[in-house]
Amino acid sequence: MKKKHLLAIAFFVCFTVSAASAQKKFVHPGILFNTADLERIALNAQRPSSPGYGSYKLLSDHPLASSGYKMNGPFRVISRDGEYGNTKSRMEADFSAAYLNMVMWAATHNKAHAERALSILEAYADSLKSIPATNDAPLLVGLEGLKIVNVLELLKYSYKSDSKSKLDKITAMVKNIFLPVAETFYRTPAYTNGNWGPIVTKFYISAAIYLSDGKMYNKAVDFYLHAKDNGTIANYIDGESGQIQESGRDQGHCQLGIGAMATVCEIAWKQGDDLYAALQNRLLKGFEYVANYNLGNNVPFRTWKDITGKYSDWNEISTIGRGRFIPIYQMVYNHYVGRKGMSMPFSKQVIDKMGPEGYDRDQPGFGALLYLGSK
Repeated sequence: MKKKHLLAIAFFVCFTVSAASAQKKFVHPGILFNTADLERIALNAQRPSSPGYGSYKLLSDHPLASSGYKMNGPFRVISRDGEYGNTKSRMEADFSAAYLNMVMWAATHNKAHAERALSILEAYADSLKSIPATNDAPLLVGLEGLKIVNVLELLKYSYKSDSKSKLDKITAMVKNIFLPVAETFYRTPAYTNGNWGPIVTKFYISAAIYLSDGKMYNKAVDFYLHAKDNGTIANYIDGESGQIQESGRDQGHCQLGIGAMATVCEIAWKQGDDLYAALQNRLLKGFEYVANYNLGNNVPFRTWKDITGKYSDWNEISTIGRGRFIPIYQMVYNHYVGRKGMSMPFSKQVIDKMGPEGYDRDQPGFGALLYLGSK
């Protein structure tokens, strides 16, 4: 892979939006997977002896990955909360099914999976009218939008669907219904815990790549590095200990947040930009802190004033969710250890403890299949 551009070594180094970067030449496919990844995924799925085969079996056996998946929707309005909150779990399953079917196509080249992913998203494009401006709207577009845009990227650039009119409809749904929610989040002064920022950003940077929009891409990167928000690499992870801004809240949200950050970094890596290295590899430090504590060990903790001032009263690390791991570790381990030759001993223990990574509603999941060996 071409030499990576180190965007930030210290927080005070500004990411400059130049004319050249605004006209960035994008790699396609290049969101969660590039062409080399897709070739490796297909190869691993054919080899029971490959390290990724266990994750492949978890994928192929999952009901949401079936080309015969029966939709819950589509719905005219979707929401995680409020009046239409009853659509939450049902629409999440539908969008996950589209994503998992597209990954199954990558693994097997069975057209039925790609066509099922396309038909799910087309149905929503034909029906969906709005995402209400409820509290959780940014989380919805961040979590579900990434799935949608990744499917679009693969349909257009890898599967090479000849259904241009269908892809155009789905693209219009992303641009007209999903992206405005993300733009509103970026414009609003910080008000959330830190997992929200990278969740929105992993969708936004993905949409930028799919749309080949350099200004959007720069905006996403600039947010990750420099925004006055809890969800930046500088504000979410302590530079000395690796403590997470939400460590006093619970361990599930800590993993949700660092998992989203890893996804942002992996996506940027596919485009030749090394966000993983920002602030002396601070993301590595955050992963090791979370892994260490959740393995049952003691870690340092301090109370700090967060950006909003609303989440500054946690005076001890939370035991809520301690020891319950989610499939986020293989991706980041592959980068820092596999690509860079660095050390992540606690994350390695988590990977060994978990076994093959499988499905997670809010993360790419299936790490050994999708990311182990990715260059």
